[in-house]
Amino acid sequence: MKYQHLFFDLDHTLWDFERSSGECLTEVYHTFGMAGLGISSLEDFIATYLRINYQLWREVERGEIPHGHIREQRFRRVLEEFGVKADIDFQPMEEAYLEMLPTKSYLIDGSLEVLDYARDRGYQLHILTNGFDVVQGKKMQSAGISDYFVHVVTNEKAQARKPDRRIFDYARQCAGAGCAESLMIGDNWEADILGAKAAGMDTVYYNPAENIFDVSPTHDIRHLRELTEIL
Repeated sequence: MKYQHLFFDLDHTLWDFERSSGECLTEVYHTFGMAGLGISSLEDFIATYLRINYQLWREVERGEIPHGHIREQRFRRVLEEFGVKADIDFQPMEEAYLEMLPTKSYLIDGSLEVLDYARDRGYQLHILTNGFDVVQGKKMQSAGISDYFVHVVTNEKAQARKPDRRIFDYARQCAGAGCAESLMIGDNWEADILGAKAAGMDTVYYNPAENIFDVSPTHDIRHLRELTEIL
């Protein structure tokens, strides 16, 4: 067995962020009367939020903004993009969204099958995420996957965020794992794949969109079940 420790990203890799977020945003849209604010399309509201949220996370990963800036800015930016007056109080929307989001239990297709397969074969499983400690913990509990993992490493615990190699080094130190026996599995090219590669780890790029880059990951998969062919 080449690898002993598997480090999984959580959002978009195991936990279905798009489906979960979409449900929460639908509730926010109706609860806060977005149509009355001039946002006539629920679909446009959700798409705009997801795009802006993704942009903010990219800025965090590049070290351009602090982590807490996401919560402070994402709903403000969404409302501003739709021309909603700046004096609208966006913070209750953020609080309602964050309260609902971790209660969703949706997983990416194949997640449980892969986790069972890996655990049954003696791999040590860990989570390595840039998400917030409390929120990520609640997501895992809601989805029923907490017990699969030995260590849950967040940016708050490591005091560094992917792709910074310090979070990968911290995760391996927690697990007592060497680079050669460690495998990083994630969907984010810069944060998960390039970050882990720079830290000396092999990688599995969960790549359902079939993105192509100049540098190749150790493994490139379209569906999580393909992991069973690698492990």
